[in-house]
Amino acid sequence: MPQTHLSSRALVRLSPRDTSEDVRAFLQGLVTNDVSGELPVYAALLSAQGKAMFDFLVWEDDRDILLDCEASIAPDLVKRLSLYRLRRAIDIAVDETLAVHWSSEPAIGAVADPRLPELGNRWIAPLDDSEAADEAWLAHRLSLGVPEGQAELGDILWLETNAVELNGVSFEKGCYVGQENTARMNWRQKVNRRLVIVPIARSDEKRCKITYPDLGLAVDHLRVDALSSDNLPNWQSSAITSSD
Repeated sequence: MPQTHLSSRALVRLSPRDTSEDVRAFLQGLVTNDVSGELPVYAALLSAQGKAMFDFLVWEDDRDILLDCEASIAPDLVKRLSLYRLRRAIDIAVDETLAVHWSSEPAIGAVADPRLPELGNRWIAPLDDSEAADEAWLAHRLSLGVPEGQAELGDILWLETNAVELNGVSFEKGCYVGQENTARMNWRQKVNRRLVIVPIARSDEKRCKITYPDLGLAVDHLRVDALSSDNLPNWQSSAITSSD
């Protein structure tokens, strides 16, 4: 059996407690992307300053919403969302009966990753004892230059994480947490830094977010004017070139 289970991921379930409650509308006023249409989409919950706190994929499950997020931060995400819930009739909790699966090849019931098709295919299934694919997923993701998770994105302005290029933000929807600064940066076309995946040998110690010694790679937060499109993946180099 192929290894597909991403054990480093968890699912946070948001469920309406009565028929008058709309979970999508609740999230729509909080997260960076438009969750009113077709799902899954990539999105984030930001600080008021527009910096990344939690990134996730948003899935639908009938009237419920599932957030495909890092397992290590899932309880913190539940707490953060609960602060915004106030008295709304919505249950928010980690769903321990489900698991996130990934394959670089097509799979029955899977959908292409909404960030970048080359990332492969993803699906949700009941939790079982299938073998983990986390190491393969990490190597595949980093080989494509795609950052994710708090260790790589945390406390970085959302547009500097390549959110536009990775389909993680909508500039057409209404307000959300951190929207003002994010929209201003987009309007001014002023993204001064970018998260990039680089060989450890070329990593700038002062601008390094995290290293992966086994893969020989690092995630750096570098000034755009210091980047060369020759050293970037195609999806990122075209964005850097067009912003020059």
